[in-house]
Amino acid sequence: MTATTSDRRKTAPPPHRRAVEKRDRPLSQHKVFGIAGWKNSGKTTLVVALVEEFTRRGLRVSTIKHAHHDFDIDVAGKDSHRHRQAGATEVLVGSGTRWALMHELRGAAAPKLDELLSRLSPCDLVLVEGFKGDTHRKIEVAHGHGPDPLLAERDPSVLAVVTDHPERMPHRRTFPLNDISRIADFISEVCGLRQDCAVRQSHDSAS
Repeated sequence: MTATTSDRRKTAPPPHRRAVEKRDRPLSQHKVFGIAGWKNSGKTTLVVALVEEFTRRGLRVSTIKHAHHDFDIDVAGKDSHRHRQAGATEVLVGSGTRWALMHELRGAAAPKLDELLSRLSPCDLVLVEGFKGDTHRKIEVAHGHGPDPLLAERDPSVLAVVTDHPERMPHRRTFPLNDISRIADFISEVCGLRQDCAVRQSHDSAS
């Protein structure tokens, strides 16, 4: 039987088209929250603790980290490294455990945060380490706060400071460095994660 125009509209797009649509989806589908601070302030330690906490709460968490140097996740001599050395623009390595895509800029401008977000799969929350100059909502880590000025003093997107010296910041919302549960609660409230989780749990129960 020949499909009608209405039936054709309801037909799912082919896999390659779905992949394109996934990459081009609106960035608003991601709930993004940043962890910012000066070098050696403890950003990574906090991100790891928050990923563990949100994962324990049943959330799907992804992360983006800004690298300030010529980092490399590949190993010289491996097949994937040889592909890159030969001139491949992208090398995708896949296995039964994970896959990784390496993209060589080869002199092109570094990607903006929005571009990196567009490459992530759907998740409940994206934690961004670094990118302190971007305008997404964030908290600042000020462990052993030194001579550098607080980002919070000039950046309205910094909503709170995680510090071991809250007495030095009487006019800022602060959290102790080790109070991961309260920090996670704050991020959940800002990003609306509690409501999303409640909706998802209700949907799962009804299925």
